[in-house]
Amino acid sequence: MERTLRFREDVLHLVPAVVHKDLTGRLQSVKQEWNPLRYELIAEFYRLTGIPLVLNTSFNVMGKPIIHSVEDALAVFFTSGIDVLFIDDYMIPKPAM
Repeated sequence: MERTLRFREDVLHLVPAVVHKDLTGRLQSVKQEWNPLRYELIAEFYRLTGIPLVLNTSFNVMGKPIIHSVEDALAVFFTSGIDVLFIDDYMIPKPAM
């Protein structure tokens, strides 16, 4: 996290998931030269939605520790309400029941 910034009133409704109760958000910058893949993901999301940010959060479920391995990620994926898991260049959809 770089810093905490206050959201403008006119954009709060666009990104409610990233706005804290005090109307702030935690900024993390991504530069193309630092992480080209993540930069392109954010740029494409911006092109599609007009919103120039994505939510970055811990990958865990309530009461369980934060995920530290592929095995942890798969265990949480298959035992939670998550529909699709991305690991590096792989997309793993949950099988239809």
